[in-house]
Amino acid sequence: MKLYLDPGHGGTDPGAQGNGLVEKVLTLAIALKIRDLLKDYNLDVRMSRTTDKTVTLPQRTDDANKWGADYFLSIHINAFNGKANGYEDFIHDKLSNTSETAKIRNVMHAEIIKLVDFNNRGKKKANFHVIRESKMPAMLTENGFIDNKEDAAKLKQDSYLNKIAQGHANGIVKAFNLKKKSTPVKDTPKSSGNVHTVVKGDTLWSISQKYNTTVSKLKQLNGLKDDLIHPGDKIKLPGASKPVYYTIEKGDTFWGIEKKKKIKHGTLQELNPNVNPKWLKIGQKIRIK
Repeated sequence: MKLYLDPGHGGTDPGAQGNGLVEKVLTLAIALKIRDLLKDYNLDVRMSRTTDKTVTLPQRTDDANKWGADYFLSIHINAFNGKANGYEDFIHDKLSNTSETAKIRNVMHAEIIKLVDFNNRGKKKANFHVIRESKMPAMLTENGFIDNKEDAAKLKQDSYLNKIAQGHANGIVKAFNLKKKSTPVKDTPKSSGNVHTVVKGDTLWSISQKYNTTVSKLKQLNGLKDDLIHPGDKIKLPGASKPVYYTIEKGDTFWGIEKKKKIKHGTLQELNPNVNPKWLKIGQKIRIK
């Protein structure tokens, strides 16, 4: 997914001002926090600005359109008469309430409101440039009123800006069903427990017994097609786990236990190579994991 993140105003355009606060400063702070909160997820984030610089409205939407963004999110702070307060968001006024943009906005709005205690001014529509000229679904959020003393007191707290950013990030993750990036297992020193260095006499079976795993798991994790290993090879290990045992009952067989415990066929013989499955004794303990 490609997210275009747009901190409103900037440079020669300060935006709204009040109670010692400037909109362009707040929108950039919130947007950067959103970007950082999403860095572990499978998406690319592009920002209209990452510093206090002037960016025109056409430059913002042209850049997003050219980049091929999947979603355009514009961050703003409101102002009116000093008495109005609260949070609201906007989509383009020509869109229906059943459009994809509206559905995404519904999720975003709910997630943001969960984390902030601004007055909820609702979901609205407007003809703002950035939500009109962007070719992808787009939303503009107004995060409190800078000229309202109560809202401004909240906006002066970095912890509150964190809440605003987290609400936006949660909305993106939920609306687009984003997953966290997978972290590949890296070769690390033997002492870390993630890698075993093969020494003379080692076999995959002996390594599997030492680290409470199975030969098949080691082969799958290391892309091995056979059991052949050599001294000096680095064998990646699965996460550490304690062995699990099962006590043989009357009538038990390896096949029956595997079926009952939903274990892959052949696993018990691999985990218990010294046990003859034809001579199981009641009370005998065998390893099942």
